[in-house]
Amino acid sequence: MTQKSVSLKSALSVAIKAARAAGKVMRDNWHQPKRVNSAEAHDIKLELDVRCQALIEKILAAAFPQIPVLGEEGSTGDITAKYRWVIDPIDGTVNYFFGMPHAAVSIALQHRAESVVGVIYDPFTDEIWTTTKGQPTRLNGKIVHVSKRSKLEECVIAMGFSKSQDNLEKSLPHLVRIARRAKKIRIMGSAALELVYVASGRLDAYVERTINLWDVAAGSLLVENAGGEFYAVPGPHGTLRMCADNGKLRKKLQVGSLLK
Repeated sequence: MTQKSVSLKSALSVAIKAARAAGKVMRDNWHQPKRVNSAEAHDIKLELDVRCQALIEKILAAAFPQIPVLGEEGSTGDITAKYRWVIDPIDGTVNYFFGMPHAAVSIALQHRAESVVGVIYDPFTDEIWTTTKGQPTRLNGKIVHVSKRSKLEECVIAMGFSKSQDNLEKSLPHLVRIARRAKKIRIMGSAALELVYVASGRLDAYVERTINLWDVAAGSLLVENAGGEFYAVPGPHGTLRMCADNGKLRKKLQVGSLLK
């Protein structure tokens, strides 16, 4: 069945509703024991991740039953279709599990693999970043912009990296080099929030060598619509290598070799 055109305004409204609903579940369970579905060397999967994604899917499907979902906790429908939702129900699960209130819900709508709606909700600060293609990025309804800082010595740069031997060998030298020049380095554990912090001017850039689409599908659009740049190249196994910045720093960060 051919998918019809989707109203981005309606899609944004439903995505906001779904993000807030999942965020409420996160808040309601904040001080409760967490059931671990699986624990890897450097990651944790919670039963709550699955529950939050199921809730998001239910809300989205009620309004747009024809649109498939590509999610961290599994996919439904034909994810190669013209439209698809891309969901990370709890971005920053390890933070959340260990009691650090730095995690968020990330929902994007993509049209032919291009993000056209982006919503990221931080339930701990009650901050929600929203945008649609061609429109400004808003934080709780107010338009926000990337920073104007262009000197690394004045900038706060976020980095993240997976713990594979290859990534450590390539990422750590860049971390050391940037740390020597930048005002501060931050490794915060939630790609979605790092991206919207760039969009809001709280961070000046964010670099990560191996990341998944659901981590950045919403945040990349939020950065670009706030006046920043999101640069990504394909990595192994469907991952991405990316740099998000205020449009003034990517060359100065010298991350070309890191993203190869």
